This record gives sequence, C-alpha cells and structure tokens, in this order.
Amino acid sequence: MGAPDFWDDAAKAQQMNQELNDIKINVDKYKSLVAKADDLEALWELAMEEPEAGMEDEVKDTIKDVQAGVRALELEVLLSGEYDVNNAILTLHAGAGGTEAQDWTQMLLRMYGRWAERHGFGVETMDLLPGDEAGVKSATLFIRGHNAYGYLKSEKGIHRLVRISPFDANARRHTSFSACDIMPEIDDAQEVTIDMDDVRVDTYRSSGAGGQHINKTSSAVRMTHIPTGVVVQCQNERSQIQNRAQCLKMLRAKLFELELEKKEEEKLKLEGVQKKIEWGSQIRSYVFQPYTLVKDHRTNAETGNVQAVMDGELDPFIEAFLAAKANHEI
Repeated sequence: MGAPDFWDDAAKAQQMNQELNDIKINVDKYKSLVAKADDLEALWELAMEEPEAGMEDEVKDTIKDVQAGVRALELEVLLSGEYDVNNAILTLHAGAGGTEAQDWTQMLLRMYGRWAERHGFGVETMDLLPGDEAGVKSATLFIRGHNAYGYLKSEKGIHRLVRISPFDANARRHTSFSACDIMPEIDDAQEVTIDMDDVRVDTYRSSGAGGQHINKTSSAVRMTHIPTGVVVQCQNERSQIQNRAQCLKMLRAKLFELELEKKEEEKLKLEGVQKKIEWGSQIRSYVFQPYTLVKDHRTNAETGNVQAVMDGELDPFIEAFLAAKANHEI
C-alpha cells in the first residue's frame, strides 16, 4: 500500500531537483554576465588611458558578448510558462499539394533538426511517413533539452511556402502548406488520466528504412483515442513494446495540449476576445521566388536571408513571438 506514496515522493523530489538545477543554471549565467560586464568596464578604462592597437576591436567583441548574454537572460525571463522547461514533441503534416507539399514538409523537418543542433538539443525521430515520390507526408520529432517546448511553442501553426516548383516541368510558381504541432512532454501520469478502454490500439508493419527484420513483424503501433478522435503512431523503435510506450507518451501529450487549448478558449471568451484556432491559421510565409523573404504574420518579424532560416536560424522569430506574447500583443 505504501508504494504509490513512495513513487509520488520520488517524482516530487526529482521535479524539485530539476527546478533547483534550472535555477542554478540561470544564476550561473547571471554571474557570468556580471563578470563580463566588469571586465568590459576595466577594458574600456584601460583603452581610454593607454590606447593600443587592436584594443578597439577587443572592446567591440566584448560588448557583443555582453549584449548576447543580456538577450539570452531576457529570453529566459520570457520562458516562464509552467511547461516551458519541458522537452518537446514536434509533429509535421503535409497539406494539400501532393509531392510539392511533402517536399516542403521534409525541408521543415531539416530546418527544425538544424535549429535543435544549434542549441545542443537531442533529436529523435519517433515516426516518419515517406511521401509517394519525394519528401514526407508526416513526421514526429522528440526534441530533448532545457526549455525546448518554451522555444518551439512559437512554431505551432501553418507554414506557407512560395517557390518555383522543382517538380513542375513548366517551372511555375507553387504555394505549399505544412502544419506544425508542438506539445510538451508529459511524463507524470497524474497530469493526464487515460482510460485505456477508450483507446484503440492497432499494430502494423513499419514503412521506414531499417534492417533485415523491417516489414516482417508488426512492430509499429497506432493509438486512437475514441472520445476525441486523436490519433498518434510510432514506428521508430525495434520492438512493439517500445513503440507502444512512445505512442502512449505522445497521446498523453496531445490530450494535455487539447486541455490547454480548451482552457485558453474559455479564457478568451471571458475576456471577450474572438480568436480562431483552426488548421488554416497561417503563421509564417517563406518566399523563395520571385524574391526572398521569410515573414511571421503574427509579429511582422522578417528576413530576406531565406537560406539562413532553412539552416535553422529561427531565434529572431522565436524571440519576437515570446516578446509579443509577454506583452499581450498576440
């Protein structure tokens, strides 16, 4: 009878240790920034008293370091949501448009992978459904790192691509869409209660690349939550048991996200604000031709360096979203 209390206490202790570790990290960042600012002041005074060749460049470089540190701390303050520190589950779905949309979805998959690498986050492909000719129809990434969900929650919505299609023999300009969904990883079973009688579990043969056992056993798992219609699937792991565990993790996260959205809608109704939450909520456009531009339609943040964005340079858009959210502009 004492086991549940033991596990609850262990979970609480683990959570407290994580929170303390997060606080320590932020305190260390602050102390490091203060030390850099002190060094900058001393360097400036020295440069004014005894100017030497190269000192101006050194001062400029130190100023840039301090400014970058201040921006990073400001961002930490903006990431104050209850689940911002959690790992993230990112899912992409190709919109209408066949091969063109599927290729765009694969491009976004690479973009988020590169962004995660820039931040030192771990990336694991939980599910991937290849396109008929090229690209991918859908994919799910598990992104592990401090504040992963806090950063990536800005990416939820429809991403629009405008370019001359490499799949069009007449070189016409096409518009493609891909939907991005972001959920926090929810490990604590107390957060979301799932009645397995409400869940239909199907197994099937994996369609991804693999070893000699691929497509010979039904190791892939699909779970359907009947009351809500939510469907999740995983085929990355070698065993059906592991895929079931991953599926359950994704299902818990998705149901938790739906509950958060429901609370947000109720809050907006009480505030008298009309806001659409739907598949067609386009958040950002990526224009490759006839000019180059990436523009976020929520914050108006934009850049002409499309290639940098596709290589994972998303921080300006993420920071603009978090700032606008904190100022109640979104």
